[in-house]
Amino acid sequence: MPSPETTPVDDALVACADGSPDAFGPVYDALAPTAYGTALGVLRDPDHAAEVTQEVMVEVWQSAAKFDPARASARTWVVTLTRRRAIDRVRAEQSRRDRDQRDVDSTLAARDRDVVSEDVEQRLEGAAVRRCLDSLTGTQREAVVDAYYGGRTYREVAERLGAALPTVKTRIRDGLIRLRDCLGVNRG
Repeated sequence: MPSPETTPVDDALVACADGSPDAFGPVYDALAPTAYGTALGVLRDPDHAAEVTQEVMVEVWQSAAKFDPARASARTWVVTLTRRRAIDRVRAEQSRRDRDQRDVDSTLAARDRDVVSEDVEQRLEGAAVRRCLDSLTGTQREAVVDAYYGGRTYREVAERLGAALPTVKTRIRDGLIRLRDCLGVNRG
């Protein structure tokens, strides 16, 4: 017989402590919407709220013997369990986001270091190429620069410089050999 201070849901939850599956149906029907509303209020995500509600209702079923109607109503007990579980979920999600952000940050930092390293290497290589270009004769340098930096063909370089095609080819070949030697590139 229900005590005057308890509700039918409280009494049904007490009956669940004995393992009566029939007693849990009314408890679930009465308290799951409350648990879902509480979880949704904390989490602001319907999917997470549904998961937390399911976890809480399983916990209610498994720990019904811990429920004490003298301390709180079944509704208050479920709201308390749900709020705790939802807050734990928020903390876990925030922790996961923080971990993911640290991973992204460290990846970007490593990439930034690589970019800086590559930039320095390119500048050093560029300085070495400029130094080696300066070691060429004027006619060699002009032919090589026109052909490789100007994107011109041998014939276009010859026309631009007003020189014979074989002469331009020789200048470019000799200039490239001197550049290779100056830069220390091994012949493979």
